[in-house]
Amino acid sequence: MQPVPFRRLRGRVTTALVVALLVALSGCSFSRPDGSAPSQAAEFTFVAPGGQTRILYDPPDSRGTVSGLSGESLLEPGSTIGLDDFPGQVVVLNLWGAWCGPCREEMPGLQQIHDQMQPQGVTLLGIDVRDSADAARDFTADRDITYPSIYDNPGRSLLALSGFPRSTVPSTIVLDRKHRVAAVFLTAVRVSELLPVVQRIATEEPASGGGT
Repeated sequence: MQPVPFRRLRGRVTTALVVALLVALSGCSFSRPDGSAPSQAAEFTFVAPGGQTRILYDPPDSRGTVSGLSGESLLEPGSTIGLDDFPGQVVVLNLWGAWCGPCREEMPGLQQIHDQMQPQGVTLLGIDVRDSADAARDFTADRDITYPSIYDNPGRSLLALSGFPRSTVPSTIVLDRKHRVAAVFLTAVRVSELLPVVQRIATEEPASGGGT
């Protein structure tokens, strides 16, 4: 057998690598017949945003799903509350603590959004961390906060938000009607910034089958 000249061999190797790359790309990036991207149907995993404090996940099919998020109800001790209690609803998760100054500033605005958007199938769901139960209840009562919260001193419920930093308080996560992460705010947020995002997500195509 005669040896293959080096130039010809190098050309074959290059061609093979290009073909392999095209095959790999076609396997992880393709469209439906209508041109839209396919649903990943994947669990949400938070990736450090490189300094960004406002993150939007669009188009909807690119969003990761949150499931299994629940914990003890702050307003109804002894009972459990979580995402499964709000099928087909947009859920605005807010991490907060009575010890947190920015939380005190933003919560009246969150209550306003809850009251305004409830008729459109939107609910606020707080996650109270690093608090005593009594301090947390006094905090919400003093400020007339009526939307529900998970009482989760150690932050275990956040395991459902894979990779999300438990120390980032306050932070707000907007889930669409299929309980996929549509937006993340890693600092205190104002009504003027959050409300338009919630309104837009609430007008997206309703979830079929009652939620997740």
